[in-house]
Amino acid sequence: MEALKNYKLSMREKTGYAMGDLACNLIYTTVCTYLLFFYTNVYGLPAEIVATMFLIVRVMDAIVDPIVGTFVDKHTFKYGKFRPYLLYGAFPFAVLGILCFSTPELTQGASIIYAYATYIGLSLVYTTINIPYGALTAAMTRDNKEVVSMTSIRMLCANLGGLIVSFGIPVLVTMITGSYTGEESRFGWQVTMGLYSVIGALLLLYCFSQTKERIKIDPSNDEKLRFVDVFKQFKVNRPLVVLSLFFIILFGMMAVTNSIGTYFITYNCNRPDLIQWFGLIGTLPAFFLLPLVPTFNKLVGKINLLRISLVLGMVGCIVTYLVPAENITLVLIARFIGSCGIIVAGGFMWALIPETIEYGEYKTGKRLSGMIYAIIGFFFKFGLALGGIVPGFMLARFGYVANQVQTPEALQGILLTTTLIPLLFLAVAFIDICFYGLDDARYHEIVTELESRHAQEQAQEHEGTPATGTM
Repeated sequence: MEALKNYKLSMREKTGYAMGDLACNLIYTTVCTYLLFFYTNVYGLPAEIVATMFLIVRVMDAIVDPIVGTFVDKHTFKYGKFRPYLLYGAFPFAVLGILCFSTPELTQGASIIYAYATYIGLSLVYTTINIPYGALTAAMTRDNKEVVSMTSIRMLCANLGGLIVSFGIPVLVTMITGSYTGEESRFGWQVTMGLYSVIGALLLLYCFSQTKERIKIDPSNDEKLRFVDVFKQFKVNRPLVVLSLFFIILFGMMAVTNSIGTYFITYNCNRPDLIQWFGLIGTLPAFFLLPLVPTFNKLVGKINLLRISLVLGMVGCIVTYLVPAENITLVLIARFIGSCGIIVAGGFMWALIPETIEYGEYKTGKRLSGMIYAIIGFFFKFGLALGGIVPGFMLARFGYVANQVQTPEALQGILLTTTLIPLLFLAVAFIDICFYGLDDARYHEIVTELESRHAQEQAQEHEGTPATGTM
């Protein structure tokens, strides 16, 4: 393996890499933010049916993701180990994105089958793109500062995608069909998703063209990898376990908030005209905070940075719960405060994944980039799916009826799902991240040790002596 610990990446390559996350967010964030609303208020499916579907698909991910991660780790192609998936997955990803927001005239039973088929297909293609895309970070450089810098740009573009989705989707759908809800809006949803999907596919191709894999894996590493290595990681890699739980908790909180936000603004605040602005305020802080994340990291350290961010998120939830929903100014201020914290935490956590890869290699002698990103990817996607599962069951539990004036009980259910449930998620995330245990000094020691091992292996290969791994 090449010793490229301190390789510096150009801004063009960092930006090119970040375009991959912008692409994924244009399609998959639309699914996570609006698919529940689309299914219940546009396609006419019962909320409990949709919530069950989201849960079943995530159970499938628990099986599929490690298999995909193992396949990625064990195979290298003409264009590299990770980049080819961006090239070959772009078109299917776009097509399935469009199909998810298409509404063929079918019976309710057939409509449910169609929804399952298209959502499962999209989730599988997303997995085969997102796992190698995430693992590509660790193949470009080992320099932690470069990883943090690249991740900050990546998260900036991801939030740009979120902004384009949260603000642009309801605006475009309404422009096309005059409404974003009800059967009359179906064509608007399909056209809008078609536009977003095509742009997303083109951005994935651009990401493929601008990135380069520099950390070359010894072919013998591929040969000795096994599926069961995934489970061994959970035994020896505590930072991975902590970070995996953090992903499902934090992204679960974000997905629940984003998904229920449309209902909260429409029914509790009685201001459906402000849906896009609610989404905008939830994303806007990214554009001035994420560029500062490397500085924040230097000033307070990664764990303190995450703690402070989570506390800000909690404050936003508490204020939203306490103020009257009719006071839209205070509601939007609370949204802004909470978003400042969640965006920083949600952006910075991605920079920790390469650390868990290095730590896993240090403990086991095997570099499991694809497998580890598959693990993280599963928890990430399950967290996102909670945006459909939790609100779906809560809406059904409190008697929500689509496109009707809601009862006080239904309004209370929407309020609880918007505030107290996310607050609980954030409190658990705060406790979880305290156990990460991999500070900058320890990480530097691990990388130095790995570089020494690889140098010894290369020296032995030049001498014609089989290399032996150390633990």
